[in-house]
Amino acid sequence: MITFIGMGLLGSNFTKALLAKGQSVHVWNRTPEKAKALEASGAKAFSTVAEAVKGATRIHVTLSDDAIVDAVLEQAAAGISTGAIIIDHTTTSVEGAVKRTSEWAAKGITYVHVPVFMGPANALEGSGVMLISGNQEIAARILPWLTPMTGNVLNLGERTGLAAGIKLLGNMFLLTLTGGFSDMLATAQAMDIKPEAILALFKEWNPGAMAPARLKRILAADYDNPSWELQMARKDARLMMEEAARRNKQLMVIPAIAREMDKWLDKGFANKDWSIIASDNI
Repeated sequence: MITFIGMGLLGSNFTKALLAKGQSVHVWNRTPEKAKALEASGAKAFSTVAEAVKGATRIHVTLSDDAIVDAVLEQAAAGISTGAIIIDHTTTSVEGAVKRTSEWAAKGITYVHVPVFMGPANALEGSGVMLISGNQEIAARILPWLTPMTGNVLNLGERTGLAAGIKLLGNMFLLTLTGGFSDMLATAQAMDIKPEAILALFKEWNPGAMAPARLKRILAADYDNPSWELQMARKDARLMMEEAARRNKQLMVIPAIAREMDKWLDKGFANKDWSIIASDNI
């Protein structure tokens, strides 16, 4: 029997997918109505999390942060059976994932952090990516459970907490991507360019495909053979900010990058590849 804790968009769709495959699923949510709603799909809702986990061989967790995970699992502890495995899909800190793995092991319970790059639609259809790291015997044991839920489980090896770190880095990229889109849309408005024109551009020019090569270039630290000189990149940043300013549009990403470029220009690196602005972090 499976218990799912946390009936948000992700947890509820994971539950529906398991039920559709004939699994018996107990559910619990801090807002009881969300768990109760899953009974229409065949789940059994409980008023307390300790009751919900009784008899479960696997306990999936989809909550909001470290503090909530710790608080809820503490409430669940009385009902968790010896031999049960807690599979936590919550995006958490590395420290929190490592701490919970150790503390639950001391209680004779296996806790494994399995964060995901999945939205509600992915959870329902079994697509997307799950990340796992740590004890490889445990990983091998639960992979047959995880694979049908996602289709793609990325095993990062023995280091406990690495999955949590990689998840945060992936989300960081998504945040910066959205910030970049915000700047693009603001500047497009300032120049009376419709968003559809940006979509048309991306149909012919895919900057996402350049990401691995760009990262490799940054890591290679080859600044003496520029593909885009720092001084020219800074000039383009100036033009972007000037266009946005003409219509009083506020940018969130480009001004910060421009300030960093200025630091390196002041150091005399105008003719180096512009990626030198990331060199302090390599």
